[in-house]
Amino acid sequence: MAENLAIYTVVHQPRRLKLPAQPIPQGTKVEDIEQYLFDEELNEHYFHKVATYCYYPTTEIFLKLVEQGFKLAIGFSESFLRQARHWDNKLLSLFQELVKHPNVELIGVEPYHSFLPLIDLRLFQSQMTRARDNLERIFSKKPQVTDTTEMLMSDGIYHALDGSGFAGTFIDGREWVMGWRDPMYLYHQGKSLMLLARHYQLSDDVGYRFSNRSWWGYPLLADTYAHWIKESRGDFIFLAWDYETFGEHHSRETGIFEFIQQLPEELDKRCITLLTPSEVIAKYRERSFYLPLPAYPSTWAGEGGMEFFLGNNVQQALFQLMLHTYNKAILSENHELIDLALWLAQSDNLHLIQWFGRSGPEAEVSAYFTPDEWWQLGPSGIVWEMQQVYKNFIRALDTYL
Repeated sequence: MAENLAIYTVVHQPRRLKLPAQPIPQGTKVEDIEQYLFDEELNEHYFHKVATYCYYPTTEIFLKLVEQGFKLAIGFSESFLRQARHWDNKLLSLFQELVKHPNVELIGVEPYHSFLPLIDLRLFQSQMTRARDNLERIFSKKPQVTDTTEMLMSDGIYHALDGSGFAGTFIDGREWVMGWRDPMYLYHQGKSLMLLARHYQLSDDVGYRFSNRSWWGYPLLADTYAHWIKESRGDFIFLAWDYETFGEHHSRETGIFEFIQQLPEELDKRCITLLTPSEVIAKYRERSFYLPLPAYPSTWAGEGGMEFFLGNNVQQALFQLMLHTYNKAILSENHELIDLALWLAQSDNLHLIQWFGRSGPEAEVSAYFTPDEWWQLGPSGIVWEMQQVYKNFIRALDTYL
């Protein structure tokens, strides 16, 4: 039975595209191009909405819990931090207060929340180092463990991170990745970088299923969940959620705040010790096991593979535009244009059209994240206008080649 538990949560807000697409006048200055690509007014609207329902109440709860001995790991995308600096420094200060606590471990995150690790591993490697330094400047803690966009992991991504000085990283513990192995142990592929495998079933019980009235486990109570954790075999359980799970994905009315407030007491009753990811690595490094990683990337989204992001023809077409955008920006050798191309490579843009031509729970989740303001364009209109944003930027790059 598991006696140790590590909990990780990641804070992210996308930099949403401006739809309908805006033509970029020929000769537009580099510093002015972004206003044609991104809808900052829309981003600010959703930022304040999520801050009200999730960020403020959840962070206040976690501040109280860590004072009582609760341990938590947390990561922040640069996309979120950029918005917080622009629109809510009070909230950023609150997160800084949380991260400062000794029971909280700061986790590295791919700064753009992009698919850069699928596009350019060398640049990905340097960006992860840059992100670590940036997080240290903001929070006065240096991340020793890192996450990736959507918890992407593969043989190549592992080796890029293994050479970046991190002690550990995360992988979703899917059967097709783990094989006969259980996710409740510490793993490695190389010599130094340790792998914590997310227990996706227990994580998704909270992250996705908590408010689902048709789920057999509804309503999920803290004592029931703590019992499930205790009854799981292995050295430790690693849970990972979006921060927005609390108050945004599951509203206050579902009881999600009461659940997380009661969980530490129920864990303590069952003698379950909370550890940070670094503490897990320190405790189990010498007994970690070899895990060969696939070339095909795994992720914590959907069924655990890239089909969630590349499973329909419109996603595949948009990904090709992402690749072309990035490669053409590289030819310009202009760092500001490359930066814009990386923002355009955000995984969210493929997530938001997963629903196209599909139905079912995953499509419903994807549609939920699609801005309400976009639906007036219609499904085909959304896809068309998103593609036009990329095409307009690609044409604008001609001036700088």
